[in-house]
Amino acid sequence: MEISGLYRIILSNTIIFCTFFFLEISHHQLAFTMIRILIIEDDKVIRENTAELLELEEYSILTASNGRTGLEKIMKHMPDLILCDILMQEMDGFTVLKHLGEYSDLKRIPFIFFSAKSEKADVKAGIDAGAVGYLTKPFELEKLLASIEKCLNSKRLST
Repeated sequence: MEISGLYRIILSNTIIFCTFFFLEISHHQLAFTMIRILIIEDDKVIRENTAELLELEEYSILTASNGRTGLEKIMKHMPDLILCDILMQEMDGFTVLKHLGEYSDLKRIPFIFFSAKSEKADVKAGIDAGAVGYLTKPFELEKLLASIEKCLNSKRLST
C-alpha cells in the first residue's frame, strides 16, 4: 500500500504536531509537579551552594537571607518544604517557626532546621519547637536529601 505525497505530508505534520503537543504537556506537568523548597540562611555561600545542589536534584528553590524575608516568601510562594538556619539577624529560625504555627495552612509545611549548633540540647529544642528535622552544618548532600525525602513522604502520607 503506497501513501501519496499529500497524505505523507499530512501524516508527517500530524506526527510532528502530536509530538510537539506531547512535549508541551509534559513540560507543563513537570512545572506543576516540581517540589518548591525555601532555604532561609544568612550565610551567602551556604545559601547559594545548598540552592545549587538542590537545583541539580531538580527541586525548585527559593532563598532568603533572613527570617523576615523568609516569612514574606513563604506567604507569597507557599513552599513545599523549608530549610532554615537558627541564628540569623532580623529574625531567627525559632521565630520563623513560631510565626508559621499561627497559620493552619503554613504550620503544615515541613520545616527542617540546619545549624552549626550541634549539641543534643540544641537538636531537642529544634524538634520540640516543631521542626520535623534537624541537620548540623556542615552536612553531606546525601543526609540533606534523605531528610528532605523523609519530610516530603511524611507530608504525602498525612494529606
